[in-house]
Amino acid sequence: MNPHPNGSDISFSSPQTPAEGDVHVHPTAARTAFPKGIEVDLGSGATTYTDSEIRARFVDRAAQVVLEDGKISVKKIETGYEFKTERVVPKVGLMLIGLGGNNGSTLVASILANKHNISWGTKDGRQSPNYIGSLVRASTLRLGVDPAGKDVNIPFSDVLPMVHPNDFVLGGWDISAMPLDQAMARSKVLEFDLQRQVAPLMKDFVPLPSVYYPDFIAANQEDRADNVLPGADKQVHLEKIRQDIKDFKASNGLDKVVVFWTANTERYSEIIPGVNDTSENLLAAIAKSHDEVSPSTLFAVASVLEGCPFINGAPQNTCVPGLIKLAEEKKAFIGGDDLKSGQTKVKSVLAEFLVNAGIKPLAVSSYNHLGNNDGKNLSSQAQFKSKEISKSSVIDDMVESNQLLYKRKSEMGPGAKKGEHPDHLVVIKYVPTVGDSKRAIDEYVSELFCGGRNTMNIFNQCEDSLLATPLILDLAILAELLTRITSPTTSEEPFQPLYSVLSLLSYMLKAPIVKEGTAVVNSLARQRSGLEQFLKACLGLENGTDLLLESRVW
Repeated sequence: MNPHPNGSDISFSSPQTPAEGDVHVHPTAARTAFPKGIEVDLGSGATTYTDSEIRARFVDRAAQVVLEDGKISVKKIETGYEFKTERVVPKVGLMLIGLGGNNGSTLVASILANKHNISWGTKDGRQSPNYIGSLVRASTLRLGVDPAGKDVNIPFSDVLPMVHPNDFVLGGWDISAMPLDQAMARSKVLEFDLQRQVAPLMKDFVPLPSVYYPDFIAANQEDRADNVLPGADKQVHLEKIRQDIKDFKASNGLDKVVVFWTANTERYSEIIPGVNDTSENLLAAIAKSHDEVSPSTLFAVASVLEGCPFINGAPQNTCVPGLIKLAEEKKAFIGGDDLKSGQTKVKSVLAEFLVNAGIKPLAVSSYNHLGNNDGKNLSSQAQFKSKEISKSSVIDDMVESNQLLYKRKSEMGPGAKKGEHPDHLVVIKYVPTVGDSKRAIDEYVSELFCGGRNTMNIFNQCEDSLLATPLILDLAILAELLTRITSPTTSEEPFQPLYSVLSLLSYMLKAPIVKEGTAVVNSLARQRSGLEQFLKACLGLENGTDLLLESRVW
């Protein structure tokens, strides 16, 4: 490990683990039997394999619908694609902004526990490490049916070659200089016996100095800010972050680095023409140290300029229009916003269920209280506003899908800004006593048959960081995978990277950013289905259906 200027280590790579075959390894942490992904034989040469790549041809079938003069016209659309996936998984670094926070310290400790297969004592007995809660590591994908008609499901991580979380080289920044063993203890997330065992592996690691602009986070965070880059010159800060990434990559012999914002929620940045609306203006604003350039946007710009995928795991509008333009120009990758770990994920499922069942939600009221540092920061109104915005849009597309239940904008009368929508309230309160064990209470009031009313209440108690950490891993794993998938835009052009905004990551995010002009999908089922179908398309596989025609016809 190489020292950085403040005397702490620039990166963290844990000692080699014993051979995993020597002890029991949880299935979610086990090495795949298909390190280069599964191989499918389509019998037509549509998918080919070499040691280095998978090439697959795929036909996307859609329906274009036109409503005109009271008639519905449907035209079948078929578009051919070819995908190339690099099969060799590179050596990947994961740099976290907010490394010493609850999520960052929990992620490092949990990877160490899995890598060394460290079990620990609890009041219920011995607990083994695992990656439960991870879509990639702990869920399966339906590949098809066997000759007897039974479903064949395989681990999600087997579909295409993906980095194992144990293999991430970890590093990052934090405004607090606290070594990670102490940061882990401060967070109060993990069981004491696990902390005791992983602390010796974490004690020598101190985060890199980070960017601290007090205007963007709550004033109550000032006492933690003892590890910050000096001065207020944002161009200097940008160059320092870029150098940190370069040094981290070089000193660890990495092929790729993924950068992830898991630090404090910031206030929203004002979108100002001439400041952050284009790539040129954004870079010029950084050079002038403009007040509306946030720390998270600075890290995102540095990542894009270094060719590293950047994921925003917080609700603020990090990905301003100028950043998106810059990513497009550099063919770099960005994703966001805000980890979707508990209450919002349930809300998207329940709202879709009600609307699809023909029941009309009239009001959704969401109340949270938590006592970790995230809750402390969100007790400031400007930072809460960012969270409120990201939580509030989650049911929009479900409501817009059913004009039988909800009036369209055109039916709402003069001056209406949008169509009919349920009342939607979000409240977050800081209660130090409960620590990381967040309480989420939701009330759904819906209209039933002939004017009836239904009220459902859900009480959810969860460990906030233990839900969030697997999502960080999923996002980092999938972001890296997507950098290895290319496709030609036309038959005459060479293979090109995917589009810069990684909307395929929407399943893990509250307020997904998408390509300009395309619809935001918040339905959890559709988000998951879209990701599954894309991975299958990279193998040339048709998307499975639930028609089950063999059981419907004679």
